[in-house]
Amino acid sequence: MKKTIMSLAAAAAMSATAFGASASAKEITVEKGDTLWGISQDNGLNLKDLKKWNQLSSDIIFPGQKLNISSQEENSDQKQYTIKPGDTLSKIAQKYGVSVNDLKGWNNLKSDLIFAGKTMAITGDGAGVKAPVKQAAVQSEQPAAPVKRQAAPSSQPEAAAKEITVKATAYSANDGGISGITKTGVDLNANPDAKVIAVDPNVIPLGSKVYVEGYGEATAEDTGSAINGHKIDVFISNKEDALNWGVKTVKVKILD
Repeated sequence: MKKTIMSLAAAAAMSATAFGASASAKEITVEKGDTLWGISQDNGLNLKDLKKWNQLSSDIIFPGQKLNISSQEENSDQKQYTIKPGDTLSKIAQKYGVSVNDLKGWNNLKSDLIFAGKTMAITGDGAGVKAPVKQAAVQSEQPAAPVKRQAAPSSQPEAAAKEITVKATAYSANDGGISGITKTGVDLNANPDAKVIAVDPNVIPLGSKVYVEGYGEATAEDTGSAINGHKIDVFISNKEDALNWGVKTVKVKILD
């Protein structure tokens, strides 16, 4: 699918705000046969974001129509990163030399779940990766044995009995004939925020507490006919978000 992409320099100059944000959008022209879903996939975007950026209330588009394929606002004192398919918070943190906790704090994230196409800040004060490095140095000068005084964040386990690498897909309740009740009896319809994974019990025993890279702490509560060997299925209540998860190779730490 051939696209014509152009920078909106003029729009960037006209849309500065009091907070220093400026337009930094890219635009494509819809061609005959294009669909909004196809455009989102070609550009690694979330369909909801694409509709939001273009103020669309439906998926209907027309040949010749101009569509923004990037966010209109970026904070000028924060370096921005566009999440790519297969990215995890830990991979992004490693790439830029920052911590997962800093990324979550700068982007107001309550879990490790991220989606391709969205942008996130990778520095909190415009100083690149220097700010978190400085913070780490200050922490290292504090007295030893901080474990009793400072609990580890709930999204990052202190230790793991075992770590394995698996292929991870995602599912939602009542999708494809799934009843919404896990193998261990958890009602996912009544608990849409539950952090649950489906496993092969021969690899990860049911009831195990785990930490899944890119998903966070969860419990092995379910099984599936296609979940054999080193495979897992993470529960995400929103069907579209589950589809956007795709297939990822992640590390799983079995905590107990």
